[in-house]
Amino acid sequence: MSLTQAILTSLLEKPCTGAELARRFDKSLGYFWQATHQQIYRELGAMERDGLIAAHGLPTARGRQRHFTVLAPGRAALETWCAGEGELRPIRDELLVRMRGAAVLGTVDVSAELRRHQGLHHEVLQRYEAIAERDFPSGAQRSTADELQLAVLTAGIVYEKSWLAWCEDVLAGPAGD
Repeated sequence: MSLTQAILTSLLEKPCTGAELARRFDKSLGYFWQATHQQIYRELGAMERDGLIAAHGLPTARGRQRHFTVLAPGRAALETWCAGEGELRPIRDELLVRMRGAAVLGTVDVSAELRRHQGLHHEVLQRYEAIAERDFPSGAQRSTADELQLAVLTAGIVYEKSWLAWCEDVLAGPAGD
């Protein structure tokens, strides 16, 4: 996946300024695809040059603020990408490399770091479950779009639960001693 598709998705949900996009990105797609605000702004410029989005100036107290909307070629690019095949992504987690390094060294106790990550993943799980409860209450009528958004959120919930189960197993064994 590229940042372009994440931005197109967000702008199709709601056209906005770059600052609004960066804030919204941090609160939604950012859970599944990380990007810095600088990367987002750089990508917006490239997308505008490529004719995928258009920027319209809005008057503000500081001058003009650029409000971005998706153009027909941008929508078509996202449709093509959504209908295509994606690559399987390998796990890329710093903690796993630390554990591998600790295994090679044989002198480093990583249990405190494992417990810290366990707490962090628990917090993320709670956040995802709160979003699911708030935005997708059980028994509520849902559109196809709602079902797809819930499926993405459920993937995050399942991931976090799986990670926590793995962490419990590791901490119960020699690495947690």
